[in-house]
Amino acid sequence: MKEWLLKMIKEKEEARAALKAKGKASTSIDEVRALGNQVEVLDKELAEFRNQLEALPDEAPPATTGASAPAHPQPQTVEQPPEFDQRQVQIPQGQLNVLATYGIVRSHVPEEPEKKNKEAAELAEKRGQALKEMRSVTVGTSNIILPAYQASDIKPYFNEVSSIIDRVNQKPLPGGESFRQPYEAGAGQGDYTTEGNDYANADQTFDYADITKAKIAAYSEDSEEVTRLPAADYDAAIMKSVPKSVRKKITKEILVGTGAANHLAGIFSAAATAINAATDLSISEIDETTLDEILYTFGGDEDVEDVAVLVLNKLDLKAFATLRDADGEKIYTVVNKGNTGTIDNVPFIINSACKAISSGSSNEGDYAMAYGPLSNYTLAIFSDLEVQRSLDYKFKQGMIAHRGSIFCGGNVTAKNGFLRVKKG
Repeated sequence: MKEWLLKMIKEKEEARAALKAKGKASTSIDEVRALGNQVEVLDKELAEFRNQLEALPDEAPPATTGASAPAHPQPQTVEQPPEFDQRQVQIPQGQLNVLATYGIVRSHVPEEPEKKNKEAAELAEKRGQALKEMRSVTVGTSNIILPAYQASDIKPYFNEVSSIIDRVNQKPLPGGESFRQPYEAGAGQGDYTTEGNDYANADQTFDYADITKAKIAAYSEDSEEVTRLPAADYDAAIMKSVPKSVRKKITKEILVGTGAANHLAGIFSAAATAINAATDLSISEIDETTLDEILYTFGGDEDVEDVAVLVLNKLDLKAFATLRDADGEKIYTVVNKGNTGTIDNVPFIINSACKAISSGSSNEGDYAMAYGPLSNYTLAIFSDLEVQRSLDYKFKQGMIAHRGSIFCGGNVTAKNGFLRVKKG
């Protein structure tokens, strides 16, 4: 018995050393953790074997002469310790006298299913034979408290920032307070004249859009426990979320900003004075003529614009995509590319600030879509987006503060630069 235990301890120590060496050479965090778990299992098995070895007397007991042979021949695939009479071994009280141990995994190399099934059957037969002979059998090891594991990465949430912020006309004006953008409001028209008479008046008309500074900020706190203890880097995720929160606010204000003090003037706002409210289009439902109605209503009398973008709610995009004719065929071809895509080759951008025409929660008169070149909206950047992290605030409580801020402003800077679509 003693020789068998020493042999098993040696095998386990060699396997443990090999796993340790492999872990030091590995560059994968997941592989290192998996190898660590295997080392923990081997440590427990080594402790069990050493306890059994310590429980043995200094000299091996004499062999029992009257022991009967097993009823069935033992398979040779699993090595057995020598058998002896339990009555001749003095075991300290409280120790487990394990005469046979089965099911010990000696290799972590994947095996073929047929081989594994055959070995499982042989092990089951051995356990049954040992129980008939009144011997103790260990069928597995387990912890009373199950181990808990944590992922080292953080899964991101769905996109919450419309790409409209990256498509409008961005004008860097560091240190500025306000900005005035002039634009053409119309051109005069010549007329007939005769010799000696006055020329027809054809003055060009101009107007301007004012953009004033607004401050948009975001703030978040976490504790030092979140920073120092978890396996996943929550603190880095919070740092990324601060500028994301600022961008999320700006993408909505480009459409619905009121234009009041310290606010952007959105496309749907009355503060967007470049747009004549009389040009707004009302649509009560999305049907087979809706897209054509929008395209041919926007712009001047001499052109159909081909560089414009349709900004709409995702629910209205769904209405375009699911619209069918009498034969069940799709009326519109919608190509989705995340936040953007095309409807019959007309580019679109999804923005949840739009009130959906197809939604029962929107009301008559709510602005639902905007159609036009996004360069007709100017986003003036008066400062960089600054993100700071501080340990000073609430230092006594161990709280870490994160904040981000930007000074910017925005307005429509082209005459009737967008067609605004209302729910009719």
